[in-house]
Amino acid sequence: MLRVLVKKQINEVFKSYFFDAKKNKMRSKGAIAAWIIFFVVIMVGVLGGLFTVLSFTMCPPMSSAGMGWLFYLIMSGLAIIFGAFGSVFNTYTSLYLAKDNELLLSMPIPVKTLITARLINVYLMGTMYSSTALIPALIVGWIVNGVTAANLICGIMLYFIVTGIVLLLSCLLGWVVAKISVKLKNKSFVTVIISLLFIGGYYFFYFKANDIIQDIIRKVDIYGNKIKGSAYVLYLFGRIGEGEWIACAIFLAVVIVCAALLWIVISRSFIRIATASGKVTKKKYTEKTARARSAFGALFGREMSKFTSNPNYMLNCGLATLLIPATGIFFLVKGGDFCKAINSLLTDRADLAAIALCAVISLLITMNNMAAPSVSLEGKNIWIAQSLPVNAGLVLRAKAALQFVLTAVPVLFTGICFMIILDSPIAVRVLVVLFSLLFTLFMSLFDTMLSIKFPFLTWTNENSPMKQSACVMLSMFGGWIISMIAPAAYILEGYKLGSEVYLGIVCALFAVTSLLLFRWIETRGAKIFASL
Repeated sequence: MLRVLVKKQINEVFKSYFFDAKKNKMRSKGAIAAWIIFFVVIMVGVLGGLFTVLSFTMCPPMSSAGMGWLFYLIMSGLAIIFGAFGSVFNTYTSLYLAKDNELLLSMPIPVKTLITARLINVYLMGTMYSSTALIPALIVGWIVNGVTAANLICGIMLYFIVTGIVLLLSCLLGWVVAKISVKLKNKSFVTVIISLLFIGGYYFFYFKANDIIQDIIRKVDIYGNKIKGSAYVLYLFGRIGEGEWIACAIFLAVVIVCAALLWIVISRSFIRIATASGKVTKKKYTEKTARARSAFGALFGREMSKFTSNPNYMLNCGLATLLIPATGIFFLVKGGDFCKAINSLLTDRADLAAIALCAVISLLITMNNMAAPSVSLEGKNIWIAQSLPVNAGLVLRAKAALQFVLTAVPVLFTGICFMIILDSPIAVRVLVVLFSLLFTLFMSLFDTMLSIKFPFLTWTNENSPMKQSACVMLSMFGGWIISMIAPAAYILEGYKLGSEVYLGIVCALFAVTSLLLFRWIETRGAKIFASL
């Protein structure tokens, strides 16, 4: 039974490699092999290769300085962080709040067997992530320092100690996430915030990593002595990689004891957490007058609720709502130098910086494409929207309005920031803001048209229309191309008209095109939507 449960857990993790959710059928053997090869290339070739290069960069100078233990400490720390955070959400969904908890608990399966299977799954996932950092470090350490019985055996033990710590941290963090999730009413925003913080931390570390590594190598003696003097436990942990038997035995014993305590705690609290349904509070009824909304207001509210209740929808199709104002603040601080540099490139093109800022804002606007998968997200329930006692055009108008509203507000803020930093006539500054708003309107209607022309209603996973549908791909790449046409045309020939006249013509073209798109959506598009 344990083997079956472990196999089930692993199949759930790698389900997308064997099952095509878009086509709702198993993948071919060739496709499965290709996905497995792709996974191995990413994990072993890319991630493993990066940590191998990092190990060869750090190990020789640290070992020659007598600080080889610091190398093992740093790489073990990276392996623990990478493993714990790589598997924490798998722990949350598979160990504590899995969707099949009630089903499995209703079967004649011992709870301890179920817990063991899920702990094994958590351990394997954490080990997979941490191995990409730790195995290259151990191999490079043996190559640089040579292989002895002590450092070989202790290195292998270090691997099990690190993966054991990853298991403990994953279960602890997963438990915290599960407890918070149970008490939250709207989990989508929390998921989005955590994801954004993780992405921000990743890129911060990515751009700062080289400076940090070089600083550690230059000051290896200073950092090593500080750690050895004020955090002797960490020094002992690093010494395991160099073959220190006593340190290896101590940490291995501690991990085993902590793992035993973890088993006791989880076995006692698993059923309570797995069957928790969240905090239920009683509300006192208060009579109040209900305000009727217009048909458009109700449809717009429906689209907004669908957007805010789905974290994947927000992250994949609405990230620019945060990036656009962040860009405005950045340019407000650093934009003066940017404008001077752009204007100095081609001195005969007046107000080139204004055109460049139009290109920047338009590229960001294309990242918001909530309307592109909106029709596809109706899926098999599209009949509900079709059966509403309203014109089909009104339903489509609400889908376009969601994208326009969530994009136009931050665009207006960023446009004002651009007006402040631009050293151009006031008419050009106003036209930059007007261009940004009209491009937002155009993309909202353009994406709505694509959602009608290329619907994908047979999905089994709602992530498919947001990531794999033709309308989203056309929206993204088509938007990039369209956003580059106006700046390119200005550099080639448009500058002869002057920046004010040129921007005025471009704004007029987007206004007219938006009007034509709106007319198509209200007429032809509405008929197509009603017949889907």
